[in-house]
Amino acid sequence: MDIGLFVNITSRAWAMPILSSLHSGVAGRQAPLLAATGAGRTAFAQSLDHLIELGLLERNPGYGHPLRPEFRLTPLGKTVAAMADRVLDVAAEADWPLLRRSWTLPVLGSLHEARHFTDIKQQLPNITDRALSQSLKAMEAKSWVLRSVDGAARPPRSTYEAVNTGGQISRIIAPEIVFA
Repeated sequence: MDIGLFVNITSRAWAMPILSSLHSGVAGRQAPLLAATGAGRTAFAQSLDHLIELGLLERNPGYGHPLRPEFRLTPLGKTVAAMADRVLDVAAEADWPLLRRSWTLPVLGSLHEARHFTDIKQQLPNITDRALSQSLKAMEAKSWVLRSVDGAARPPRSTYEAVNTGGQISRIIAPEIVFA
């Protein structure tokens, strides 16, 4: 999967939990998915529409009632849903708010090896310095990213590496992503 598509998928907070729930066998109707994800109705509906727009979900044409549609994964959706399920299995439930942030998963995907700030920024389309910095700080606070400073270099350079849960998530995501 292209990094641009992955960034687009993770731009909605509830996209990965919805995909993971569908992969786990939760019925593809609104009520069971809402219960499984814990999302609010508005954010859930926006994420669902976003996944349909990206071609990861579709309405089940064989399912009856028009006011209570059922959704199913497309072939591409099945691939992404399997990855989402593995990612959410690794993380504790207390870590889910961090996983739902827009840039957390793309940044972790780029950290499959130790990298400098500028190297991470080059791999991720459209990320701002501020967004990257905030993502790295949030993951460093959770001990998902280790920042080390090379004081011998002039000017000193920071290197970032995915560790602990962040390292596990990075190993799940990185093989699935094609960086430009």
